[in-house]
Amino acid sequence: MSDPAAQAPAGRLPDFLGVGPPRAATSWLDAVLRGHVGLPRGIKEVDFFIENYARGIEWYKSYFRDCDATLPAGEICPSYYSAIARERIALHIPHCRIICTFRDPVEWRYSFYKLALRNAWTRDDFEAWVMKNPTNNEGGLKAWFDTFGRENVLVLIHDDLEADAQSYLDSVCGFIGIEAFALTKSPVGDRRVNTFIAPPRNQRLARRARKLRDWLKAREAYRAINLLGRAGVWRYCFEGGDEFAPIDPALEARLRERFRPEVETLERLISRDLSAWTRPRPAAPAAQAVPVGGRD
Repeated sequence: MSDPAAQAPAGRLPDFLGVGPPRAATSWLDAVLRGHVGLPRGIKEVDFFIENYARGIEWYKSYFRDCDATLPAGEICPSYYSAIARERIALHIPHCRIICTFRDPVEWRYSFYKLALRNAWTRDDFEAWVMKNPTNNEGGLKAWFDTFGRENVLVLIHDDLEADAQSYLDSVCGFIGIEAFALTKSPVGDRRVNTFIAPPRNQRLARRARKLRDWLKAREAYRAINLLGRAGVWRYCFEGGDEFAPIDPALEARLRERFRPEVETLERLISRDLSAWTRPRPAAPAAQAVPVGGRD
């Protein structure tokens, strides 16, 4: 007689995916939703549809095998905001619900630049980095609408999170099909997640730490990664330098004009006024001027 356990499915595929773009509160959303939906065990981003596609769909499904069958399951992985990931998701999960997150284009680029410095991906100043890393979203939001249907794509705006985090979360809950819950029930509901105020104290140390972390991740050694995080190793290696300065006002003005067409395209797609993104943001008080944006 065959073993029933051996015939049991090894896992499941997500019902919803948060596909990015990055640095727009995706870490916060993952942290808040944990315990209310099924999410990958032991890690936020499996990154199957980009980095790990060769491992096969059964490998990906295994990350959801412990999820409560009565709840929707999903993954929040901002690297999926690309044409190749979109095509692969449509192939394997054609009825998947998609969450796209958007943020002021200058703020999110500066946030991403800070991440690039933190991980020792670049030594460039902000303007040089922006010029070397033009936006290439390969069809952008319209392509997600066309592929999955507008009714199956939720568009989130980072400004709404800053203005009313509960309403922002409620819209996500309704979209993915779970009962709304109070942010006060989440230990991270009113906290900033995955944000930092300074680059590494030493680029060589940060580069070695990043390679170690990537090596552990490739071997699915997430317990070791998390243990080193709780011990403060990653923070020590990736931070400790002088605090990030605010964006130079003249550079900000140039960048806002450069990205105006991007903003206007998004406005037309979602029928919403985003003109505030084309104007300089009010200066923050000196003590708060260093971090740009909020929950990353």
